Amino acid sequence: MDFDKIIDRRGTHCAKWDMMEPLYGVTPEDGLAMWVADTDFPVPEAVSAKMREMADHGIYGYVNCEAQYKSAIQWWMESRHGWSVDADAIFTTTGLVNGVGMCLDTFTQPGDGIVLFTPVYHAFAKVIRLAGREVVECPMVQEDGAYKMDFDAYDAQMTGKEKMVILCSPHNPGGRVWTQDELSQVAAFCKRHDLMLISDEIHHDLVFGGRKHLPMAVAAPEISERLIMLTAPSKTFNFAGLHTGQVIIPDETLREQFRRRMMAIYLQGNTAGEFATIAAYSPDGAAYVEELVPYIEANKRLFDEAVNAIPGLQSMELQSTYLAWVDFSGTGMEREEFTRRVEQGARIAANHGTTFGTGGESFLRFNLGTQRARVEEACERLAKAFSDLQ
Repeated sequence: MDFDKIIDRRGTHCAKWDMMEPLYGVTPEDGLAMWVADTDFPVPEAVSAKMREMADHGIYGYVNCEAQYKSAIQWWMESRHGWSVDADAIFTTTGLVNGVGMCLDTFTQPGDGIVLFTPVYHAFAKVIRLAGREVVECPMVQEDGAYKMDFDAYDAQMTGKEKMVILCSPHNPGGRVWTQDELSQVAAFCKRHDLMLISDEIHHDLVFGGRKHLPMAVAAPEISERLIMLTAPSKTFNFAGLHTGQVIIPDETLREQFRRRMMAIYLQGNTAGEFATIAAYSPDGAAYVEELVPYIEANKRLFDEAVNAIPGLQSMELQSTYLAWVDFSGTGMEREEFTRRVEQGARIAANHGTTFGTGGESFLRFNLGTQRARVEEACERLAKAFSDLQ
């Protein structure tokens, strides 16, 4: 793969590039889009070939590729993550935010408390509130520049109203790859307080530094009766626009509840997304990932070195994902000031840390899933925007 090749996404209805001006005041003509969590890389050739085959067929009627689709998911999870998945456990939603919404709808009631370890992916809180549930923020702490969970504090915080935890593993935006011990502590916390656990593992393939992602279903099989796993190929292979994610439910009783709810609204996957998943979860897709991960890791090293050289800025060590989490608190600036410098000075659109909940107030999130030249340009722009500190 030539990940260095610039692909111009402007004027293609691309949310990341064509929406940054109305949202951030950064024009696509002179700005850098580093906010929405998709990459600027083309999909693997195997996926493109499958899409061409589908288009050339010329008939887009009802299709049943369920057996092949589930088999591809099973192969990928077993071969890449050491996780044996029952085909009957796999359900398809229109992406993982939809999967979260379906879990809230199926397994909780309006007014229930839903626990988030913050800061965390902003869509969780949005969907929880829109569903009429209550967001219960359990702020994480920083130790040695990385996020850790404080279960003594969380135990004291629980009231009995809480019914579910949503875990981001690997963590977005902090990039943590949770250890066996940490995942076991999450599982024990859920058992102590009789909470269901939704484990969003969408970034599971993008792990750096010789680390290995550990699926919660493997780390804590003792909580299978209260566990829902969320996975998707969309972050790894950059086809989020095909809106295809998997809800994987180990427990048969929970499966039946979820199946009935899906049938009640007749929610089904889409053919293009399922065909793309079949093509991606293959040896060709694995070869793509083996090239992609070191490319993103090199982007991360370049970005961190440049950002950490600016007095007052600190990029959190990224163990996974392509989303750099930068703390501006050392500048002594108000949030409005450092945000203005990034958006209007550096002409970069980055996610505001406040949207990720408590603990994100002094941060911005930068998407490094782009060409090396753009990462280099972002580094130069940030250095110039904060040059008075150097």
